[in-house]
Formats: sequence, structure tokens, C-alpha cells
Amino acid sequence: MSICFGVSRARKSKSAKHTMDGQSTDYCIFCDIARGATSTSILFSDEKVVAFPDINPSAFRHYLVIPVEHVPTVNSLEKKPEHYELVNHMLKVGEELLNRDAPNSVEHRFGFHQPPFNSIDHLHLHCLALPFTPAWKQVKYTPVGRLGFIGANKMLEKLNPRPTLPS
Repeated sequence: MSICFGVSRARKSKSAKHTMDGQSTDYCIFCDIARGATSTSILFSDEKVVAFPDINPSAFRHYLVIPVEHVPTVNSLEKKPEHYELVNHMLKVGEELLNRDAPNSVEHRFGFHQPPFNSIDHLHLHCLALPFTPAWKQVKYTPVGRLGFIGANKMLEKLNPRPTLPS
């Protein structure tokens, strides 16, 4: 059983999944979605990521982009080229989808929830075309210090193995 934002959800006991480190983990609905084993409507798919609408949208458009390979959370990412490239690809896919589906939106916001505030232990990028619906949901998607929501560009800065030098 895991808890996120005061909502508990029992984990289904199905076959184990494997993380990018080869470790076994509990059943993961996002792994099933990435494999095409659900009826989820897929907006984009390639060998690295899958994108689909959020089941409980918080904005005019609210999509999730997940890696095909099971990556538990942002805390599983390291300052390595492959992790930087994965997050950068996730962001590019999210930007393309929102530019296509919500070009006149007030603002687009991209980011990740950090443990313990993530609802599913499979890395997922929230891609939001604002306004929020309802407006109070913006609290869940506003970066506040070191906890909660982290913007995708901030995550890329943390992961960049070749940081840019100040001019």
C-alpha cells in the first residue's frame, strides 16, 4: 500500500518489473501502459517513451510522458548523459504534444513530483496546458523549494553532465 496526497492505493500483486538497474519491483501500471497492455489512449510512442492523457487531468490539457524502461522516480536519475538525454527527450515530446493540441493555451508547464509526493513509482513528466481546472490544483504543480514539484528544466540542470560555464 502506498499513500500520496492523503489517498491510499493498494498495489496489485502481479509479476515483478525490473528497474534500469536490473532490480525487481512491484507491479507497475505505467509499465503495462508502456507495453500496450491496457486500453489507455496513446498520444505518442517510440522506443524510449510513451505519452498519454492523465486519468485525472488538472489542466485544460494534461498529459504524462513516461520512459518505456521502468525508472522509479526522479531520485533514481543521475548526472549521466543517458539520464539527461532521457529527460530531455521526455520534455521535447511533451512540448510537441502541447504545441499541437493546445497552441493557444495561456501557459505550458512541465515537471515531476518528487518523493514522497509522486503518486506512481514510475518516472512521469507532467505536461500541462494551463489554465488549471479547477484553479486550486495549481498548488500540486508549483515548484516549492526542494520538495514537491520540480520543473523539467530545473531537473535537466541537475542532470546535465556537462554544465555550461557562466559567461
